[in-house]
Amino acid sequence: MATVKAYVALTKPRIIELLLVSTVPTMVVARNGWPSLRLLILTLVGGTLAAGGANTFNMYLDRDIDAIMERTKNRPLVTGAVSPTEALIFGVCLEIAAFLVLGIGVNLISAWLGLAATAFYVVIYTMWLKRRSKQNIVIGGAAGAVPVLIGWTAITGHLAWTPVLLFAIIFIWTPPHFWALAVRYRDDYEAANVPMMPVVASLKRTTTEILVYSVIMWALSMLVGPVASLSWVYGISALILGAWFNWGAFQLWRKAQVDQADVAGAMKLFHFSITYLTVLFVMMAVDVLIRHH
Repeated sequence: MATVKAYVALTKPRIIELLLVSTVPTMVVARNGWPSLRLLILTLVGGTLAAGGANTFNMYLDRDIDAIMERTKNRPLVTGAVSPTEALIFGVCLEIAAFLVLGIGVNLISAWLGLAATAFYVVIYTMWLKRRSKQNIVIGGAAGAVPVLIGWTAITGHLAWTPVLLFAIIFIWTPPHFWALAVRYRDDYEAANVPMMPVVASLKRTTTEILVYSVIMWALSMLVGPVASLSWVYGISALILGAWFNWGAFQLWRKAQVDQADVAGAMKLFHFSITYLTVLFVMMAVDVLIRHH
């Protein structure tokens, strides 16, 4: 059982949950109602396998810095619960399975999108940007935004403006979400020599960027209504959620102006950012289902 838990931990299940939360509502919006249960399950299984493989490769490549950081020192490759070779083989098997599930059970465009997201996350983010650029999570965040494209193409077989906009929301959401966490674990990243924004920039600069990205994200979320032909149900939800998120970002920024590192506020924003994305996407689905009931 301990071995099974170790392999599951390699896939970072909590991150996968968040990816799937954005996939299902996107499929509902694309279908203008509930998709078939078979297609829904195959898309979620394929997406889970692809994300799990990408996260496994990430842990394999980052095992040296994971051992240094307090937050990650209990990961399976650090503790020895899984060997590097076993992890690598596991990751490859997950990606092959993901491509087969999506390619055969859904469609080829969804399968290739899943593979592209993995390649981007592993090569561009983990191998290239993470240890070299303070913009690492900004550019790397593109990989985490791909599930909405997979969800949309699973239904329609092609892309459109709505999934591109949903992609942009998650892409812009990622930096404030992750930088809020990085404020809390700044010393960890500094010890591991990872140039996350709070390590290489001042607290004022970091919180200013968090606020700017939050405002842009709010604006993008308000565009979804007219572009995806959603009603006031989604519109009011996006307005309130965005205001709440931006208030938290503003509070963080305001305290940083007097050199106050509001770690509690940063973690509060981090946790709310997860709620924000979940509820925002759920309200898209609710909007569609109410109108097509």
